Amino acid sequence: EVQLVESGGGLVLAGGSLRLSCEISGITFTGAGFGWFRQAPGKKLEGVSCISVVTGKYYYAEFVKGRFTITTDNAKNTMYLQMNSLKPEDTAVYYCAAFEEAPEYFCSGPVSQEFDYWGPGTRVTVSS
Repeated sequence: EVQLVESGGGLVLAGGSLRLSCEISGITFTGAGFGWFRQAPGKKLEGVSCISVVTGKYYYAEFVKGRFTITTDNAKNTMYLQMNSLKPEDTAVYYCAAFEEAPEYFCSGPVSQEFDYWGPGTRVTVSS
């Protein structure tokens, strides 16, 4: 059974930092690609970042570029999203997602929603 479990969300003041974690089990981590998405109240789901464990490619949406960093720890089967300089508009439920067998072109551009598995989400609230 494939499982993705996010953690690390919470309440933070604007300008602060949080690190989200996504523990992944049930798939071959080194062949996969991963992504972070978010959904703010009343808004559509949007792609934040992605990373391919296969090629090392990564991508950031413009609205987080320079503030967020996506990484993986292959030994722990865990993906992270370090979020710095948080803004109130970053308030959302954040979801991690996995693409089980990432092709060569995975994460070569904007984050699509074509992932195989999703976590339940973790809430991030940034107060001004």
